[in-house]
Amino acid sequence: MQPHDFWQDVHPAGSFDRAGPFSSFFPATLDDGSQIRLPIRPLADGEHALASLIINQASFDVQDALAADLAPKIAAFRPEVIVGLPTLGLTLAAAVARALGHLRYVPLGTSRKFWYDENLSVPLSSITTPEQQKRLYVDPRMLPLIKDKRVALIDDVISSGTSIVSGLTLMASLNIEPVVVGAAMLQSERWHDKLDAFGVEWRPRVTSGFRTPMLKKAGEGSWMA
Repeated sequence: MQPHDFWQDVHPAGSFDRAGPFSSFFPATLDDGSQIRLPIRPLADGEHALASLIINQASFDVQDALAADLAPKIAAFRPEVIVGLPTLGLTLAAAVARALGHLRYVPLGTSRKFWYDENLSVPLSSITTPEQQKRLYVDPRMLPLIKDKRVALIDDVISSGTSIVSGLTLMASLNIEPVVVGAAMLQSERWHDKLDAFGVEWRPRVTSGFRTPMLKKAGEGSWMA
């Protein structure tokens, strides 16, 4: 497959073997059995790899399918407002908010506007851009939309747990405790320890469209879960 071919189609249940071995892609499987092909990214050690999702490169059909899968899981927690984490989480958060019938959502940001308050921000780093030191901001004008509300915090992927903990830290600084944390993909289990260290109550509040495992090398160009 060409790089631009990934994330473009939702395939019927049973289209791809879920047992492995896997070569160029991993078949992520939604609750209804439908599948999406995700490219496999080898890690630096050469012995392990992860399935990757870049949601803003996905087709609208795939984005809609992911939002439709996640929305009822989020709805079970009765959120009043959807808050999205930048950058890729904003694509999913907007789609989930629309699927739930909300009129808008609240995007967090990493670009400081001149009217922002530095006190309404926390440090932010990402597993995909570890060298970039950013801050996570909430627009002060958005505070009335989230204060004293049942908040759902949405990201595209939870991998190391760093980004979602930053989001929870920012919410905590505003005396907001989200009722649920949602993502399209939970990538392996590396995020467990970081989230548990932030608070053992959080992992049960995490929901997702699908989970993908850490893959181990099974031969040249071949991977197993």
